[in-house]
Amino acid sequence: MFTRVGASAFKTDLHNTLALLEKLQHPQHAFKTIHVAGTNGKGSSSHMLAAIFQQAGYKTGLYTSPHLLDFRERIRINGQMVPEDFVIRFTEQMRTHITDIAPSFFELTVAMAFSYFQQEAVDIAIIEVGLGGRLDSTNVITPELSLITNISYDHKNILGDTLPKIASEKAGIIKAGVPVVISETQSEVQDVFVNTAAALNAPIHFADQEWMESSSAIEGNHLVITLLDTRQQQMRRFQLDLNGQYQEKNVMGVLSSVKILQQNGWHITWEHISGALSHVKKLTGLRGRWEVIQQHPLTVLDVGHNEAGIREVMEQLGHVNYQQLHIVVGFVKDKEVEKVLPLFPVNARYYFCKASIPRAMDEMALSEMAAESGLQGHAFASVQAALQAARQHAQPDDMILVCGSFFIVAEVM
Repeated sequence: MFTRVGASAFKTDLHNTLALLEKLQHPQHAFKTIHVAGTNGKGSSSHMLAAIFQQAGYKTGLYTSPHLLDFRERIRINGQMVPEDFVIRFTEQMRTHITDIAPSFFELTVAMAFSYFQQEAVDIAIIEVGLGGRLDSTNVITPELSLITNISYDHKNILGDTLPKIASEKAGIIKAGVPVVISETQSEVQDVFVNTAAALNAPIHFADQEWMESSSAIEGNHLVITLLDTRQQQMRRFQLDLNGQYQEKNVMGVLSSVKILQQNGWHITWEHISGALSHVKKLTGLRGRWEVIQQHPLTVLDVGHNEAGIREVMEQLGHVNYQQLHIVVGFVKDKEVEKVLPLFPVNARYYFCKASIPRAMDEMALSEMAAESGLQGHAFASVQAALQAARQHAQPDDMILVCGSFFIVAEVM
């Protein structure tokens, strides 16, 4: 299972997924889809899109990964997790095929999601790529639209060690004649997407060229953002219940996607969009994105875990007032931790810890590596011990940030 052990569990072709889906009579063709890839922001963007379709009255499937607390978070319809009895029945039904095909955990989960969405006759399903794009198990669909959020360094041992190489893997979800939206124009990889789209005759849109931020501010638990639609010279104001400032780029990608879908006959109004964006968490169950779980001391969970994700989290810290910052942090072994640690502030107190999975980085090794970047703190054998220590040391006007990996955040939850 990739989540627990890492690259050794990753399959490098679509053979097993296609074999499983054949046994199920190709459920992936029974409903319409949107495919979402990218290094950071693909989860938030997928949940925003799902919320919008739900608000517009469509029966909406949502497939995402990884989960935080319950495996069933990965497969939802209108925000509700797949029932346990479906998971059990599906696994029993596929038992002999599992033995014959020997799929990975992820491959089997993709087949399960598509089978469930077919059984429940969803109007549309938002499908988030697990890793990469070209060889990802989800890349067996022909979607209504492809959305690629951003490209930064992650899983270099699998996807490649340059941004253009990583981008070309993500560009693998672009399909012939199917529109593709790129959330963020990045000069290093722009040509990869333009050339791939041109070769496949796929209309391409760069969202941050279609929208321009006019203003943004945090008001309570909401990010209030005003955007200029540069095509129609019209201002649009949105209130997001995802209050990380970094969501602005994701919102632009989502809005450009929705405009194309509107033109293609999906009945989605601006009222639907506005209502959905202010209730994404409630509609879809999204958690772990700048999630405030306590006010005094302010305690925030964020699943940011790679170079770009941590950079966004650190920028968000600049918008917060606190006396002393306490950071509970841990990583998995296959992240480039030495590139990420210099992004952290040296004036915070650190509580280095290890999630209870085989893939977790040793807390003592992390502490020693952090010291080389000037980060001071103590190492704890468990996430709970680290959090308890942070809470004991934090004053009411302080802030506790929990980040570094999905697994650290999950154990705090």
